[in-house]
Amino acid sequence: MSDLTLEAANTIVAAALKTGRGLGLKPLAVLVYDARGALKAAGVEDGTSLRRAEIAGAKANGALALGLGSRAIAKRAEDQAYFVAAVTHVAGPAGLVPVPGGVLIRRDGRLLGAVGISGDTSDNDEAAAVAGIEAAGFQADPGA
Repeated sequence: MSDLTLEAANTIVAAALKTGRGLGLKPLAVLVYDARGALKAAGVEDGTSLRRAEIAGAKANGALALGLGSRAIAKRAEDQAYFVAAVTHVAGPAGLVPVPGGVLIRRDGRLLGAVGISGDTSDNDEAAAVAGIEAAGFQADPGA
C-alpha cells in the first residue's frame, strides 16, 4: 500500500482549496507529488493565471529535489544564489521555484511527498498547503 494514498492526496487538495476560499485568497493551483516525485493529485481553480500549475509543481519538485521545504530553499537562494541557480538547471523538467509554497509531507519524520501551491502570495500559498497536509493527518514541513 502506498504511503500517500490517492484519497489522502485528494483530501490535501480539497482542504487547501477550502482554506484558500476561507481566507479570500486569489485562485490557487494545488499539486501533490508522492515521495518519488510522481503526480498524485491536482486541483486548479477557475481564474488562475497562466502557468500557475507549473509554478506549483516546481515548488513541490524543488522541495523534493533538495529535501527542504521551499521556504528554506528561498533562504538558501538569498545566501547562496549561485547554488540555487545551478540546482534549478538540474532539477529536471518540473523545475524549481525558490519561494514559499512548496511543503514537504511527513509522517513521523518520514518523507511521503510534497505539495506545491501557487496563486496568491507565497506566504498564503504555504499556509494553504500546510492546512491541506494537516487536514489529511500528516505533518507539514515548509522549511521554516
